[in-house]
Amino acid sequence: MSHDPSDPKPSSTTHFGYQQVPVADKQKRVAEVFSSVARRYDLMNDLMSMGVHRLWKRFVIDLAGVRAGERVLDVAGGTGDLTREFAKQVGPRGQVVLSDINAAMLGEGRRRLIDQGVVGLPVVQANAEMLPFADRSFDCVTIGFGLRNVTDKDAALRSMRRVLKPGGRLLVLEFSKPLNAGLSKLYDQYSFKLLPLMGRFVARDEASYRYLAESIRMHPDQQTLKGMMENAGLERCQVYNLTGGIVAVHRGFRLDA
Repeated sequence: MSHDPSDPKPSSTTHFGYQQVPVADKQKRVAEVFSSVARRYDLMNDLMSMGVHRLWKRFVIDLAGVRAGERVLDVAGGTGDLTREFAKQVGPRGQVVLSDINAAMLGEGRRRLIDQGVVGLPVVQANAEMLPFADRSFDCVTIGFGLRNVTDKDAALRSMRRVLKPGGRLLVLEFSKPLNAGLSKLYDQYSFKLLPLMGRFVARDEASYRYLAESIRMHPDQQTLKGMMENAGLERCQVYNLTGGIVAVHRGFRLDA
């Protein structure tokens, strides 16, 4: 777990939303949340963002600049939205790997990709903190709306950098901190009142969507995450705020030879 390096005794607990839970329990609790919402995950994304999540993902796809023949890893790829688009870009000479720690989400992603005619892609159940891939094996790594659920974000960033080829890039798409105080207030009202209600009536799981709202507030802000990426060894890190900072895309490169 990430901790203040000046503190000689790192905490044995971490946050699960606003709760403090044992570090060993967080992964299991997050798994329960996503197993519960997997079947209605895409529907809820459309409702929660009024469809804007598709524009956020399009921005990531364009910023990634994936070319024919490249290898791409989509970490916490869930239902495969990014994977599907990258597969079109790399073509038959390239490869895209869909990975997720959650078997239910991974199964939903595989099913959706097959339904959309995307077949033959490797699908790997993997923990972002310890990716089971060779060093320097991918041109691009993405993680969309997954980093905030990782217990040890520093370890995940190091792991994703490790599997990048020299010159490769990591893109992190994640909810972040609104840049305007007025927007922040409105966003809080929406997140803590409307979002759990949508969870109750659409996904039949109010608690999971309350956790998702809380997990967003506990995620590092734009500059903190940029610093974490730099500490993990990524260079030329940039932040792109979308929708007033409600969402941010961070991009960094592995530049060592």
